[in-house]
Amino acid sequence: MAVGRGLGRAWAGCSRQGRRLAHAGARGQLQREYDAVVIGGGHNGLVAAAYLQKSGVRTAVLERRHLLGGAAVTEEIVPGFKFSRASYLLSLLRPQISTELELQRHGLRVYARDPYSFTPMLEDGQARRSLLLGHDMADTQRQIAQFSSKDAQAYPKYEAFLSRLVSALDPLLDAAPVDPSAWSQGPLLQRLRALRGLQPLLRAGLALGKQLPQCYQVLTAPITRILDLWFESEPLKATLATDAVIGAMASPHTPGSGYVLLHHVMGELEGQKGAWGYVAGGMGGVSQAIASAAAAHGTDIFTEKPVARVLLGPRGEAQGVVLQDGTEVKSKLVLSNASAQLTFLQLVPQGQLPEEFLQRVAQFDTRSPVTKINVAVDRLPSFVAAPNAGDGRPLPHHQCSIHLNCEDTHLLHRAFQEASSGEPSTRPMIELCIPSALDPTLAPPGCHVVSLFTQYTPYALAGGRPWDEQEQNAYADRVFDWVEAYAPGFKASVIGRDILTPPALEKIFGLPGGNIFHGAMSLDQLYFARPVPSYSGYRSPIPGLYLCGSGAHPGGGVMGAPGRNAASVALKDFKHV
Repeated sequence: MAVGRGLGRAWAGCSRQGRRLAHAGARGQLQREYDAVVIGGGHNGLVAAAYLQKSGVRTAVLERRHLLGGAAVTEEIVPGFKFSRASYLLSLLRPQISTELELQRHGLRVYARDPYSFTPMLEDGQARRSLLLGHDMADTQRQIAQFSSKDAQAYPKYEAFLSRLVSALDPLLDAAPVDPSAWSQGPLLQRLRALRGLQPLLRAGLALGKQLPQCYQVLTAPITRILDLWFESEPLKATLATDAVIGAMASPHTPGSGYVLLHHVMGELEGQKGAWGYVAGGMGGVSQAIASAAAAHGTDIFTEKPVARVLLGPRGEAQGVVLQDGTEVKSKLVLSNASAQLTFLQLVPQGQLPEEFLQRVAQFDTRSPVTKINVAVDRLPSFVAAPNAGDGRPLPHHQCSIHLNCEDTHLLHRAFQEASSGEPSTRPMIELCIPSALDPTLAPPGCHVVSLFTQYTPYALAGGRPWDEQEQNAYADRVFDWVEAYAPGFKASVIGRDILTPPALEKIFGLPGGNIFHGAMSLDQLYFARPVPSYSGYRSPIPGLYLCGSGAHPGGGVMGAPGRNAASVALKDFKHV
């Protein structure tokens, strides 16, 4: 990580702001015994804790960092500039969580974006044309027609097709995956009850109906093959393909990349399907609202309480945790918001888990292509394809996800190939967002915070080179050069920057391999197989120990579903303790 001008002051400001935010939901003294302990105060851990406490289970959350939220945090890296330091957009948060935990009452506010996607074209060294997509279908079709009138006519049908697929798959997100072994084990009545788990699958199949073969193709094919069926213009295909590879060490030509696209259009915002928005005050606002809801029900929440290991009883069952300072906290349930790798390979004492289980966890694909760069600037970027107004006010495209180096899918594939050989992409895919365009409280007057979500960068560089400060700055300078090509003057506007390579994302946020989803969202690591076959229902081989983070079904994103679902499973077990 590197920070530009204002380095020393930035870290002082970061620490003070972090502690204030962290303790907004913290309460009381740590007790030596609870009904449930949640390891990690990421958004999923906080969701799980809120539901447990709401159901009368005395719960504590133990977070190792100085602030809550995991990857959904707001940090003041440069004085006066509040960054959504890791995750930066909201859409996937399950609507029932917002309703059941009354998150609006606890302060959650979201700025909806419309338009939502802007792709300037760099053609023959000039960035003149652009593609602007929004919720007004007529306007969007006019934009697409610049490149293909055929694509403009096809686009509404494509959107409707995706919407039907997402609606059919939606019920699968809010329940534990089906456990086939439960159908053949135990008493007959228990096996019959297990069949109830088929209901979400059956509902999904019935909803898809005749479209089941098409859905299967979307789930298994490369996204380029799907997009080629619908469209002919590369700028549109490349723009849409970004949702299929964002956060994934995959090319648009990789089989199964279609599911990642579906995952990114599954959400909604204020009733608008597939919409994404900026959280007021940064992404820490989501975590703080959930923490506030949990605390209102009586959850004890603590920061700077790193867990060293899970405490096991004489029969190998979870009985609490041991903190790094040696403090023992007893509990009947332990839910881990940490990754599967950290939970089972480091926090559980050796020799307590089956070898096959450990092998599968160790082999869980956590490759990440992401380097996140947070930038403080003293003025809005002005794009050649859409120059700024004279008064310096944000224009509609400034609120969008701005896609750079996305003129065609071949560019994305080439960038992927370079990272696969251990080299950062020479022309990286860049998703540029300016949340302060809608939320001016994030930066001083006239200034802005810019999020650069870039790929592809490998976790391990070729030749064993370390991701040292020189390598980090060289890559960030390359990214800035490309932004400059589309928006001249950008580099001169930079006040400070925060560079988070895959190893930095792993170290700071506990993201294994730097993977924002806690593990690849590939078909071999979803549903039945997330994180390990036969243990996809949040339980683990250790009785009383549950996985409630993004490494569990249905996966990553600021969704909350793993936390809510895991709490439901743990509650059922708790009633029988």
